[in-house]
Amino acid sequence: MTPPVLHPTSAVGEVTLLARDLPRLHAFYRDLLRLTDLETGPGHVTLGVPGRPLLTLRAAPDLPTPAPGRPGLYHTAFLMPTRADLGRWLGHAARLNLRIGSGDHLVSEAFYLNDPEGNGIEVYADRPRDTWTWQNGQVRMDTLPVDAQAVFDAGEGQPYAAAPAGLTVGHVHLKVGSAAQAAQFYRDTLGLDVVSHFPGAAFLSWGGYHHHVGLNEWESRGQGRPAAPATGLHGVSFTTPDLAPLRAHLHGQEGVEDHGHALTLHDPWGNLITVRAQA
Repeated sequence: MTPPVLHPTSAVGEVTLLARDLPRLHAFYRDLLRLTDLETGPGHVTLGVPGRPLLTLRAAPDLPTPAPGRPGLYHTAFLMPTRADLGRWLGHAARLNLRIGSGDHLVSEAFYLNDPEGNGIEVYADRPRDTWTWQNGQVRMDTLPVDAQAVFDAGEGQPYAAAPAGLTVGHVHLKVGSAAQAAQFYRDTLGLDVVSHFPGAAFLSWGGYHHHVGLNEWESRGQGRPAAPATGLHGVSFTTPDLAPLRAHLHGQEGVEDHGHALTLHDPWGNLITVRAQA
């Protein structure tokens, strides 16, 4: 078993995207989730809820759009604190007239869409942990139809006026050249546990969550690190209470940079990984 190099309460922090049309993407995410602008500057904006950044957008107007089979982002998954919050958001999304897919994953109920530049988005709420089924360290997940009406009804007709304070990025799902190789990298580097397998996919977590990182090769099997940059995923940050174990674990490894409050490195497909100490 991999040593627990990160604390069990470690989690996803924020996702950074490179945008061809920053104003358009900024407006889209702000309106979709009713996020707050936490920081703005020349060529970038960070959105989230007060005290918690969730998404940073950086202007990259000269970069090409990624090809469908390119490794990178499959989706950023925004976790609503409650099913009622998800129901209120669903009503809001319906009023925005968006094309939305869905999936009941047994551990959660989820809705899916793409942003204007093709980046995948999941908005979901977890079912109570005591309803999840575990066997031999693996959590049971599936993709079944969602009872969207029941989710909507959970919102009791209340408006989705602002992103709830407890909104987080619950997980990030990546397209990779090899799910098995990627799972080994994230397990061996960050101490994530592999908690579920599907054909061409793996799901990993800390602390018994259903997954903080999803990995699939469904569109990108056999692809290596891209030779040139494109829009889409730039990097993912994770937060942890104590960086010391990870700092010791990665000491001397090529490509790891220590910034004091954070460590940075790249996965085999060039995605920037930042691990920050929680404030």
